[in-house]
Amino acid sequence: MLNLARKSTLALFAASIAFTPVAAFAGKDDDTLVAAFQAKLPSLDRYHSPGREGFLLGLLAYDALVYRDPNTFELKPLLATAWKQVDDKTWEFDLRQGVKFHNGDPMTAEDVAYSFMYAAEPANKVFNRMTGGWIEKIEIVDPFKVRVVGKQVTPLALEYIIQLPIVPKKYRESVGLQGFAEKPVGTGPYKISGGSGNDVIFTRNDDYFEGGGKNKPHIKTLVYRAVPDVNTQVAELISGGVDWAYYIPADQADRLKMMPMVDVVNADTFRIGFLTLDAAGLSDAKSPLKDVRVRQAIAHAVNRDAMAKSLVGGASKTVPSACTPSQFGCFADVAQYGYDVEKAKALMAEAGYADGFDIDIYGYRSRPVAEAIIGYLGAIGIRANLHWLQYSAVIQQRRDHKTPIVIDDFGSAGVNDVGAILPFFFAESPDDQSRDPVVTQAVKDAGAIADPEKRKELYATALKQIADQAYWVPMFSMPVNYVTAKDVTVPVPGDENVEFWRATWK
Repeated sequence: MLNLARKSTLALFAASIAFTPVAAFAGKDDDTLVAAFQAKLPSLDRYHSPGREGFLLGLLAYDALVYRDPNTFELKPLLATAWKQVDDKTWEFDLRQGVKFHNGDPMTAEDVAYSFMYAAEPANKVFNRMTGGWIEKIEIVDPFKVRVVGKQVTPLALEYIIQLPIVPKKYRESVGLQGFAEKPVGTGPYKISGGSGNDVIFTRNDDYFEGGGKNKPHIKTLVYRAVPDVNTQVAELISGGVDWAYYIPADQADRLKMMPMVDVVNADTFRIGFLTLDAAGLSDAKSPLKDVRVRQAIAHAVNRDAMAKSLVGGASKTVPSACTPSQFGCFADVAQYGYDVEKAKALMAEAGYADGFDIDIYGYRSRPVAEAIIGYLGAIGIRANLHWLQYSAVIQQRRDHKTPIVIDDFGSAGVNDVGAILPFFFAESPDDQSRDPVVTQAVKDAGAIADPEKRKELYATALKQIADQAYWVPMFSMPVNYVTAKDVTVPVPGDENVEFWRATWK
């Protein structure tokens, strides 16, 4: 339970927002679960809210046509009750009848067509453009049946559709993009009741439909609280200020295991950590990173094994290639760069940088990991100036071509296929910092054919080239430490997509 001062703060917040006031106290007595995250939600419009937090927003407040179980990865009905593949490029969906958006508008094929075509239009600059970029058109067969026609064969079509939330056409067009971002409306198990500063308040959608892969929430109110400082998160977990947090560093998670008021679980994910390097010189035409020897030196300079063991912990292991090892098409037989400071120094000297150089490096997730990397780079003469920002700000800086090096990670949205990660960072995407034609062609070709063996061959070509040219420094897998108050159960997913609507009080 929160102390009185904290309750008063939340009460004032709830009273000040331009939505229906809701209780925002923490704990079982108030039926309110407070969850802490490192990043704010930059937008409440799912199509413009990046990262894992944005994905979570989409699950809470919105629904897609299809639901994927986060543990079995089985596809189940959600806003669609059934679907079938009509031909190589066309999927047909029967829509669930009787579903209403949070504002009372009925959900129909018009809303599905509007949502999909919004995601497909490049000018709209949705965060993850590959989820809708494959769509050519939507055919409305009747008010509750649509056909989605792709530009080409798209083997991950259903995986992309899982990530496309359905929004109300009439309401979104009437209030505009900014108005929708401030007062969003979906069909999801939770409604967004308010948002200001670091807090977003979700309240149970008591009219949530039955029969789909999700359920009406057991807990009435969920508070999404942005707490960027991990030490503060830990203090709040101990004091009862928050009920749940994740990505708690290994050393602090080990200490929390000794605390009687919380439970700690370490779980595997699809997420891997890596460095992205501006090999194309997008941020600086004279960048040292344009020289493959410098990039290889950086790869040799970083002690990935030590970081995986001491800083990430749990089940973390180094990864050999630019993909999650379990993913379909993840090819591991590529050039490897073991920890070798002397070799790194020799490569730097060979490239003409025996005295090193100064460079900007961007990060957002784990400060200890960032500091370790800066130390390793310093040992070979690379003097890194750290820019520590929110995830969305770092990604925007990269897309604006201002980031020589990013300490990055990616969870592939829980998709167990290399087609989820390579098109995001290569193939002339907004985050592609190599612009390598060999990689681009292989990734694009693999995304346009159904033959699994040919896809594997193409991804192997891309991953070999990425490794040979050291466009990335793959580092380690990133299992997650989940910390939960003793009086609540929040199921731990297999893919980081936490389903708070299944949380229950003990």
